[in-house]
Amino acid sequence: MRALVVGLIGLLAASSESAFAQKNPAKLPAPGNEVRYFTSIDGLMDGNADVVLKETYQGKTVTSAVLDVCYPAAKGSDRKDRFVANLAVNGQNMTGTTQSIGDKLPVSVNLTRKPTGDTVEFKGQIRVGQTVTNVVSSDNSDLSEKEFLETQTSDDGISVAPKDFTEVSPEAVAVKVKLDSAEDFLKFLKTQDVEVSLGSLTVPCDALRSGQTTINLSVAPDRAAALVAKAKSLPGVVSAGWTSGLVDMERTIRFAASGWRDGANLNRDKLTATIGSVVANALSAKLASSQWSNETGKLTLVLERPSDTFPALGLTDVIEVSALVAADKPASSDYLIVWVGSPSITTADESAGEKLKLVDNSADDDESDQSDDYGIVDALAKELEGQRWDLDKSVWK
Repeated sequence: MRALVVGLIGLLAASSESAFAQKNPAKLPAPGNEVRYFTSIDGLMDGNADVVLKETYQGKTVTSAVLDVCYPAAKGSDRKDRFVANLAVNGQNMTGTTQSIGDKLPVSVNLTRKPTGDTVEFKGQIRVGQTVTNVVSSDNSDLSEKEFLETQTSDDGISVAPKDFTEVSPEAVAVKVKLDSAEDFLKFLKTQDVEVSLGSLTVPCDALRSGQTTINLSVAPDRAAALVAKAKSLPGVVSAGWTSGLVDMERTIRFAASGWRDGANLNRDKLTATIGSVVANALSAKLASSQWSNETGKLTLVLERPSDTFPALGLTDVIEVSALVAADKPASSDYLIVWVGSPSITTADESAGEKLKLVDNSADDDESDQSDDYGIVDALAKELEGQRWDLDKSVWK
C-alpha cells in the first residue's frame, strides 16, 4: 500500500488550479464574447492524451485560449500527469508556457491554428520536459460551452442511502474524496479490515480536473454501514456509500433471517454447513475446506470430486465456490440475502507417488461460460425456502 500511496501523491492536483474544465459551471464570458471547445486533437502524447482546448472569441476572432492536456506520466504507465497552459493568440499562432501539475516538468506550446471550412487544423509542437510532440491534426470540430458542459457530467456510482441491496452490493463501498485529502484517507484505510481496489488508486483525467477521486473498497457487510458513516466524517470526503460489487441479482436469494443469526451476528457455522451441503450435493463433491474473509465477509468453499478426465489416472476436480451473506438492506431487517458465485473448477493429480503437472490451456471464452452452474442457486433457494429475483419485474418472487 505504501508504494501505491506514494504513486498517488504525484497526482494530487491543487483544487485551486484555475482550470476551465471543472465539473462546476464555468463563469459566463464577458458580453460579446463566445467560448468554444475542442475535445480532441489527434496525435498528442502518442495518441494517449485527453485534450481540451478552450477558445474565447470576440466576434469571429479568437482572442485567447487555454489548453488542458492530461496524459500518461510515463510510457505504459497508468499514472496521469496534466498541464494547463494559457495561450497567447497572435493571428494563427497560439503560444504559451507552463509547468505540469504532477511531475513539475516545464511545458511549452507552439501551435498554428488554421480554419478549413467548418473545421480547424492544428500544427506545431508541444514540449513536456525533454519530450517533444509534433502536432498535425486536421478536421477538428468544436463545441459550444453548453454542449461541452453536458459532456462533463458523470455518475460516480455511489448510492449514499440505498433502500436495499438490489441495485448495489452489500460489501462494496465507494468513497469520493478530494485529491489533496486522498493520501490521509488511504492511511485511514490501513487501519481498517478492508480490501482496496488497486484500480481506484489510479486517478483518471476527469478526477484530476475535478479535484476529486473515488476510492472503491470491499468490507464485510455487517461493518459496511459503520465504515460509510465514519468515512463521511473524515476531512476531504465528499460522499460515501455503496456501489456495485460481487452481488448480481440473478444469483441471489432472499430468505427469512430467523434461525440464521446469533444475536446481531450471522451464525456462520450453520450457514457454512447448509450452503456447503447444498453445493456439495449439486456438484457431486465433498467439502474440503471453508473460510470466511475477515475483510470482505465472503465465504469461500473448496470441494473435491473424482475427475472424469482420463479415469484411469485417478485425477481430482478441485472446485471453488464463493458466497456472500448479508442483510437485504443497510438498515435492520428480518431478511437475509445470499449470493453464490459460479463454480471454478481445476483438475489436479493428487494420486499417490509421482504426479502429472497439469496445465489448463483452454480458451478463456470456454472457461468463462458459466451458464451451467449445476442448479446450485435453485437448490439453495429450495433449502432456504427463499425467494429469487424477477429480473423482468424487478421484484422478489
